[in-house]
Amino acid sequence: MERFVIRPSGPLSGRVQVYGAKNSVLKLMAACLLAPGVHRLRNVPRISDVTIMADVLRAMGAEVTHEGHGTGGHLEIAIPAEITPIAPYELVERMRASVVVLGPLLARYGSARVSLPGGDDFGPRPIDFHLRAFEAMGATVVTEHGYVEGHCDRLLGSRILLEYPSHTATDNILMAAVLANGTTVIENAAREPEISDLAAMLSEMGAHIQGAGTSRIEVEGVDSLRPADHAAIADRVEAATLISAVGLAGGDVHLEGARPEHMD
Repeated sequence: MERFVIRPSGPLSGRVQVYGAKNSVLKLMAACLLAPGVHRLRNVPRISDVTIMADVLRAMGAEVTHEGHGTGGHLEIAIPAEITPIAPYELVERMRASVVVLGPLLARYGSARVSLPGGDDFGPRPIDFHLRAFEAMGATVVTEHGYVEGHCDRLLGSRILLEYPSHTATDNILMAAVLANGTTVIENAAREPEISDLAAMLSEMGAHIQGAGTSRIEVEGVDSLRPADHAAIADRVEAATLISAVGLAGGDVHLEGARPEHMD
């Protein structure tokens, strides 16, 4: 399609189901690596980024099936007891968010080899925050030949101060911390609703997390986690876009699943 042609047609009306938040679903998929067994993620949009993340998990040995369509879709992700902790370049370069598998892999398997992220054309997004945090938690991290390699016996709880509230770094550190030995405190953490959604799923898996959604998150590490059955929050960006359309065109539209408090 080369263009959209949009013509005014009077006020808008109807009911629309808001899709699950992409920026939440991708991190929830990575979090499944933290526990063996069959995980079920609901309210999963059928979009290319979800397909790529599924391929990343499959490359490690997981089984991923996407059933249903649109907002009714759900994922079943079967994580075996042992996996290949490598995220290959040909997949990670298609989507930067793939780098969030680094934290779960180090936390559960003590080893990770993840390609440096590629993805959209917004320019470079250095992952130094992630790597310094993992080093502070006791991991040995080396970057060479386009890959990040990390190793540890077990991650250790630590105080992590982020230079700015990076969403992806907060996700990655949070997932690493839930299986670390001791208490991890993330200062200047990102506060987006998707962070809280990830923390909610991790808590359902048995993690001990306080402060998600604020600038200070405290995590008490546990020895093991269990599989999750979790519904992703609605996409606030999609909901706000539809709200803007109604604001411009007028009318009365009901957005199923939208969370007003996520759009303040």
